[in-house]
Amino acid sequence: MRIYGNRQLKTMPGQAVRPTPARVREALFNIWQGNIVGCRWLDICAGNGAMGAEALCRDAAEVIGIERHGKTCHIIKENWHKVAKPEQKFRVIRGDAIEKIKDLSQEKFDRIYFDPPYASNLYQPVLDAIVKYRILADDGEIAVEHDPKIWSATIISGLEIYKTKLYGRTALTFYRLKYCQEIQK
Repeated sequence: MRIYGNRQLKTMPGQAVRPTPARVREALFNIWQGNIVGCRWLDICAGNGAMGAEALCRDAAEVIGIERHGKTCHIIKENWHKVAKPEQKFRVIRGDAIEKIKDLSQEKFDRIYFDPPYASNLYQPVLDAIVKYRILADDGEIAVEHDPKIWSATIISGLEIYKTKLYGRTALTFYRLKYCQEIQK
């Protein structure tokens, strides 16, 4: 797998990880261009870390990845180490996404990329946890990758959907904070 700057990344053999298609990666970074430099990026269900690696290549200040599988976490660290500049920070957190979001409750992220296994039941609980633990910066955005035939973007208390883009069988739905009393408490 290759990313920005024609850099080669390691991947897990077989079908253990479903990488984000190159055209979806490119589209996301085109949509968020101008908002990556200096940002704090959270990659939930990080897979092989391609999205975080792209963010590092495009000068994110810090990238944090959450991934459940130990072997995959090792590959993410290798990939990010290859592309990170000395001034950039990165870390990979192994474990359950919802539990680890809770652990990040004292932190804020400008961009959150969430790409769980398509058939998982993680969409609603993870988005709810992002709101509950207030980890999205006030002007931050979340991009959720999904198969629209399996999961339809839903209304999440405290978030609003402001854009959905379809790329074949892959969709990106973008959320941002809904400014209402429950968020400002």
